[in-house]
Amino acid sequence: MSLSGDFVALTDLKADTYSDLALTSLLFLTPLLHLLLSPATKVEESFNLQAAHDLLVYGTPTSSISSRLSSTYDHFTFPGAVPRTFTGAVILAGLSQPLVAILGFENAQFVVRGVLGLANAAALLFFRKRLGRAFGDGVGRWWIVMLVSQFHVMYYLTRTLPNMLAFSLTTLASALTLPSSSGLTSLPLQKQSLGLLTFAAVIFRAELAILLITTVFTLQFIYPPRPSPLPFKILIPTFLGCFFSALILSVPLDCYFWQRPLWPELSGFLFNVVKGSSSEWGVSPWHYYFTSALPRLLLNPLAIPLIIFALVTPGISSQARLLFTPSFLFLAIYSLQPHKEARFIFYVVPPFTAVAALSANYISNRASKTLSLTLFRSALAISILISAAASTAMLLFSSLNYPGGDALSELYQLAAHESGAVRVHADVLTCMTGLTLFGQNPHGLPLALLDPSDIEHAQAHVSNPPPIFLFDKTEDSVRLTWPRFWREFDYLLMEDPSKALGEWETLGVVHGFAGVEMLRPGQKAQSGEERVLGIAKLVHGVRDLVRQTTGGWWIGPKMAPRIRIMRRVEEAGVIS
Repeated sequence: MSLSGDFVALTDLKADTYSDLALTSLLFLTPLLHLLLSPATKVEESFNLQAAHDLLVYGTPTSSISSRLSSTYDHFTFPGAVPRTFTGAVILAGLSQPLVAILGFENAQFVVRGVLGLANAAALLFFRKRLGRAFGDGVGRWWIVMLVSQFHVMYYLTRTLPNMLAFSLTTLASALTLPSSSGLTSLPLQKQSLGLLTFAAVIFRAELAILLITTVFTLQFIYPPRPSPLPFKILIPTFLGCFFSALILSVPLDCYFWQRPLWPELSGFLFNVVKGSSSEWGVSPWHYYFTSALPRLLLNPLAIPLIIFALVTPGISSQARLLFTPSFLFLAIYSLQPHKEARFIFYVVPPFTAVAALSANYISNRASKTLSLTLFRSALAISILISAAASTAMLLFSSLNYPGGDALSELYQLAAHESGAVRVHADVLTCMTGLTLFGQNPHGLPLALLDPSDIEHAQAHVSNPPPIFLFDKTEDSVRLTWPRFWREFDYLLMEDPSKALGEWETLGVVHGFAGVEMLRPGQKAQSGEERVLGIAKLVHGVRDLVRQTTGGWWIGPKMAPRIRIMRRVEEAGVIS
């Protein structure tokens, strides 16, 4: 080869390397962007987040364990419908503690969520590496582009749902079933895949036992890996060893924190499946995952056609079916459960996207041969741009849907002049849409062990001390009718101000996302008499600026009143 040829080859190699680095970075930067733009959380994420807070603040007592835990840990006050494992929270808190010490406790919620997102992104990176080795780097590149242009998985990678604690394990397990570049899958990798799925099912999400079964079934009977699948004399002892190891790891931990004999996922299985209580949260038709949830998760309008194309095209069909079959069977069996949510099936998104990436790479490599493939490749590129634009819009709209977190930030600004202990009552909507223990306790103080008088006494010796906010989240309908109950508070965060007894002044209202609106020239935007606070104020400012530029036209998020920030009024006047 000539010197010029060597130089061109080296240049192409460097370009591919830089391209791969840029694409790989998107696996980490995209969820980080979602975290930055939407830092608040909802009630579904609360157990692991609150548990991580309590672990960081109160630690693990070794004496008077029951009384110490019950008086400080949130799950004794708000246990939830079913108990959840502390395993994930313990790992997150342990990994986050050094970073919290460096960055400050006021950033602890961001750190905990960031650590989870980093772990999940690392699992996706491993999947991409295995995918590239098995089917070529082109497939891996298409997979990244299609995955990061989706919305839901990227948005939820940092969210402390049990599903996302299991996500990294299921993604690694799926990656380990892929063959090497030689087409072989080693027995140790099969065993590791089996072990990861067993741990995920035993500790985090019991329904993953279905994915474990469908993966083993696929590898044993439908598309056995070369040189051979795990023999049953190895498979069964491996499963039993991992099963009991997971129990030994998690059950003593959960018995300690819950202070009773407990295997959380068994309790959840009995509650949701055996008793059928999950149906109380809604019932969806059997086809919901296939006709509604999966198309939304994959987002790209060509994703489903690409998957079908891969399954029927010679040359890539066997590869596609190896990726497709375990997840498809998991969805088919899991669809028998009446209560369905899209987040319950996040685990299938990486392998299904990989099937679509097989088709995308196949078409891209052959686009110059026929006009139809050339046109389809152009349509594919356009579809990815559309998906990325839609994902961006969904991110912006979703970030507007946490009025509880927004109200908390506004309260801190409005009450910054206060001193000592400031008592606040937060209603259900506030607690469900962003009020977390991390947000309530930015200083990392052991508030559950402190009396308001102790706080005021301690601050009496400090010049210009910041206020310490003490939150009440009472839901008891009887107590909420007691006038003396409301006299305990200085501020309220309320969806319905009429429920507050006594004299209160509304300082402002925080809005939440209420759909998309289109305004025409001359049409007035809906606005109440109350002072608008928080992110809605910014949205309204952008809307007014756009309407000035477009002659009165506006298409964008519609914001509606959600939570009012109220301050108690004394007979002699307003509290200052």
